[in-house]
Amino acid sequence: MSNDRRQAGFKRRTRVAEARSTLLAAVSSHERTETVPLADADGRVLAEPIDSPVPVPSYDRAAMDGYAVRAADTFGASDRSPAVLRATERDGPVGPGEAARVHTGSDLPAGADAVVMIEHVEEVGDEVETFDAVAAGENVGEAGEDVPEGKRLYEPGEVLRPSDLGLCKSVGIESVTVHERPEVAVIPTGEELVQSDPEPGQVIETNGLTVSRLVERWGGVSRYRSIVTDDESSLAAAIERDLDADVIVTTGGSSVGERDLIPEVVDDLGEVLVHGVALKPGHPVCLGVVEGTPVICLPGYPVACIVNAVQFLRPVQKRTGGTDAEPFPTRRARLDRKIPSEPGTRTFARVRLHADGDGDDRTDADNADDEVGDTLPTATPTRASGSGVLSSVALATGWVVVPEPREGLDAGELVDVELWEVNV
Repeated sequence: MSNDRRQAGFKRRTRVAEARSTLLAAVSSHERTETVPLADADGRVLAEPIDSPVPVPSYDRAAMDGYAVRAADTFGASDRSPAVLRATERDGPVGPGEAARVHTGSDLPAGADAVVMIEHVEEVGDEVETFDAVAAGENVGEAGEDVPEGKRLYEPGEVLRPSDLGLCKSVGIESVTVHERPEVAVIPTGEELVQSDPEPGQVIETNGLTVSRLVERWGGVSRYRSIVTDDESSLAAAIERDLDADVIVTTGGSSVGERDLIPEVVDDLGEVLVHGVALKPGHPVCLGVVEGTPVICLPGYPVACIVNAVQFLRPVQKRTGGTDAEPFPTRRARLDRKIPSEPGTRTFARVRLHADGDGDDRTDADNADDEVGDTLPTATPTRASGSGVLSSVALATGWVVVPEPREGLDAGELVDVELWEVNV
């Protein structure tokens, strides 16, 4: 690494939103597609639109148990003066003055245009007395009521859910065209790393495992590579080996120390777009591009690695796979202690939620933020600092994002806890 960069350090740190926008501007969808059976399409990103080839239902159907009739034959019917109709079999059309027994969901017989509910009729021999006058279309589900023929159901880029698969099957679709899952090469680096049985001075490799599993959770395919030592030629060879991947991620060696070589290697092979971001923990992240492949160099401290993976790897991986990252769900909570932060830096404070808030000091505005009958949970910071303390993330429910303008959050404040480990 050049002496200028080491001496400069991180005097200027790019804000998170700007860094992410800069990286995403260099990323596009890989455009590879495949056709998969509908049953295997849960969580996949659509590559082509889906239109309904048929109406659902494909026929007019009874919406109630009762008798199918011609509405005109019931005009004037009442409790005191019922309309008397002839009961007819279901195997033919309903003629004038006739009624046919139907059940909810069964097709409406030809000739009928309404259904009288079973509780509004009385069967007398082969006649049916109806005490309710119905209008044409009453208690009838029309063909295409659920899905009209030709209706656009889904657009490219949408992520299919189980309910979407059910809707597709209902219109007769058996397979869909989706984007191939993006491939992400995950390369742990550091001469001190081992996979097991560490000796003094050695550290068990966890970042690569964690990031590779996040890749899979976010809908990608991970290449979890072997540990690469802190050597420029070895690091360069590792990156060049995986340039056919959609994204390359390295862990460790991303700062400006003597052994932090990866930013310089990326710059030699391609271009560093951002080095140093105003977020905590994990400001020494490096974002670059080599031969069109985005390269994200995550810090070696475990918490910093995870925070940056969520902020940068996830949106890039989603973009290469044909969609954009959706916001994580949040849970409203009340802080039970202060969270410090540095103005100008976005802080990700890990918290654990406890569903034991007694609600005694809640206002009407607070109640409006919650589901009816709920009380706000308490958010307890597991640790506000310490980017190497992995348990502060593993034992947390989520994190509270302290925006750049704030100098911390006070105990008692209402906050939104970002549930970042949810599958989205």
